[in-house]
Amino acid sequence: MEIVEKRPWLKKYPEGVNHEVNPEAYKSLIDLVEKGLSEHAASEAYTFMDKTMSFSELDQLSKDFAAYLQGLGLQKGDRVALQMPNCMQYPIALFGLIRAGLVVVNTNPLYTPREMKHQFKDSGAKAIVVVANFAYNLDKVIADTDIKHVVVTQLGDRLGFPKKQIVNFVVKTVKKMVPAYSLPGHVMFNDALKIGSSKTYKRPEVKNTDMAFIQYTGGTTGVSKGAVLDHKNLIANVEGISEWFKPKIGVVKDPTILGALPFYHIFALTLNALSGMKLGFHNIMIANPRDQPSLIKDLKKYPVTIFPGLNTLFNALANNPDFQALDFSKLKITIAGGMALQKFVADGWEKLTGCPIVEGYGLSETSPVLSCNPVDGNQQIGTIGIPFPSTMMRILKDDGSWAEVGEVGEICANGPQVMSGYYNRTEETEKVFTKDDNGDLYFKTGDIGMQLESGYFKIVDRKKDMILVSGFNVYPNEIEDVIVDHPGVLEVACIGVKDERSTEAVKVFVVRKDPNLDEDTLRAFAKENLTAYKCPKHIEFRDELPKTNVGKILRRALKEEEEAKAK
Repeated sequence: MEIVEKRPWLKKYPEGVNHEVNPEAYKSLIDLVEKGLSEHAASEAYTFMDKTMSFSELDQLSKDFAAYLQGLGLQKGDRVALQMPNCMQYPIALFGLIRAGLVVVNTNPLYTPREMKHQFKDSGAKAIVVVANFAYNLDKVIADTDIKHVVVTQLGDRLGFPKKQIVNFVVKTVKKMVPAYSLPGHVMFNDALKIGSSKTYKRPEVKNTDMAFIQYTGGTTGVSKGAVLDHKNLIANVEGISEWFKPKIGVVKDPTILGALPFYHIFALTLNALSGMKLGFHNIMIANPRDQPSLIKDLKKYPVTIFPGLNTLFNALANNPDFQALDFSKLKITIAGGMALQKFVADGWEKLTGCPIVEGYGLSETSPVLSCNPVDGNQQIGTIGIPFPSTMMRILKDDGSWAEVGEVGEICANGPQVMSGYYNRTEETEKVFTKDDNGDLYFKTGDIGMQLESGYFKIVDRKKDMILVSGFNVYPNEIEDVIVDHPGVLEVACIGVKDERSTEAVKVFVVRKDPNLDEDTLRAFAKENLTAYKCPKHIEFRDELPKTNVGKILRRALKEEEEAKAK
């Protein structure tokens, strides 16, 4: 009775879904991976550009890659960066790293050299697997990092003859998407697999508490921080996902999941790759979800059971006549994350597909899922659902006391999926944790929300000043730090403004040092130094910026001006 009073949401759990999970269900992710590879050996694991790889093939190839990495002299706990879009090579490399006992450092392949350099240096990565399209950026920074081993792959490398040759030729020669690079001593991905196949794989001794991933996330200081996720963190979330989906896919044979979200992002990493390994998902990998004709073509060939996505993706597809003509009879679960789900989008999707969207919530620091709407029809649109199994969520008020139901404050969470801290950042780690009266440690998400009478949680505001662009967090300090480096800029302030397509867009207000500085010049400078979604969509030049009496720029005042204009 006491448990239910403290966790009223337990009454909302679907029948058969356990309230608790065992984060020690496996000794390590290696055990989870090897069990999944064995249990689902005969099933299809990944399909990319119509080429399918079975779990049995993935078993051998990931083992070969693990043996190759061990042959380089890499030891358990060494960090290795993965910098690839969704393609067949990603799961081979991912599970190869895990099986070798190495720490995975996922990196967005669209990062600029400046952003890449920070993460490579900060993590101390000793090796990298990079897609050829972006190797030129690595070429610019590798000398300033600890990276000694480079594996390069072309997009079509695992597609077989003749498709491999055709795709790689088109990407490199026709579309000219592979700028020239020089990385002396690099090894091509297929050659690495061949070398590994001649070596003996040695299974390392790995504990639950050993580091498994350094998953980078934005920081309010403008510095990207690496969330340290151990094996137990990820196992706990995989076990939670398995429980949560049980009412819908427990009886589905060979469930198929759409892999449109990037696997280097924590959402798809845990849901598609790791949970897919345990549950035997057949992942339909999509390199570019913005290419709607290709995405819809794949969905027609491979009807999916599970459809993870973002509000913007659901909205765009639901308004596409070709998507409307698809057969949705196999679709059991549609799950939204990354950004707020709009009611009109949710209603339109359910009317079209017959499958309601369940919205969840989480962060890189929490592996990622903290809460989700139930999949049994009890979802409440506009909320982030109820806490996951073994997860406690509370609201912390500004005065440091814990809020009652209906009171607003910072969402805090305690659970086995919560990170141990930020890599090599003790001070930053201490800032995001607090203890309750019982001494239990809670992670402070920075998001402002409330618990409803029903036990469901609702976000009422986001982290102070953070900008949400198509599900990606953008931090104003980072944008300002880049823009102010331009010699023609004296001062800059960055805020987010409403945008119908991407929830918010980046806007900067600039005081010029050089009166001849124009928008085109500043945009080009931003493009050189920032990933596309971080680049300012709006630039406004001003003679001065609003400030406090001590000279601090008032972003809030600028935000209020923009909100007033929009009314």
